[in-house]
Amino acid sequence: MKELTITAVLNVYKFEELTEADRTLLQAAMDATKRSYAPYSKFSVGAAARLNNDVIVTGTNQENAAYPSGLCAERTTLFYANSQYPDQAVATLAVAARTERDFLDAPIPPCGACRQVILETEKRFNQPMRILLYGKEEVYEVKSIRDLLPLSFDGSEME
Repeated sequence: MKELTITAVLNVYKFEELTEADRTLLQAAMDATKRSYAPYSKFSVGAAARLNNDVIVTGTNQENAAYPSGLCAERTTLFYANSQYPDQAVATLAVAARTERDFLDAPIPPCGACRQVILETEKRFNQPMRILLYGKEEVYEVKSIRDLLPLSFDGSEME
């Protein structure tokens, strides 16, 4: 038997340490949480994507009483970006989440389905997507979804 160790490298920042452009993008994600439709979980997530042309698009989680019918903020944002700007890669994706009381202290990572969609978007544009995950205490910077989704399935196995 052989053991395989997989490591992920994330940079951890205080919000104030980020560039103005990154703070603006995170603020767009935070503002988007106000437009979330989360009547069941009361857990609002907002995402903002800065495209290569510097356009910022946002999205939110959208719940449904039939839970599998809802959609996460990350996928809402990426699907909108890809449908409205099909020739523009996403340079950076920012994500923020809050309860009814406040934003979370620690960042939350994207769910598995969102990670897979982020991976497909990276593959579509042949460019890594930088990800910023907001928490009141700290912000995580991920250089590519492959850091959060090692041993990923990107479809190349089917070629």
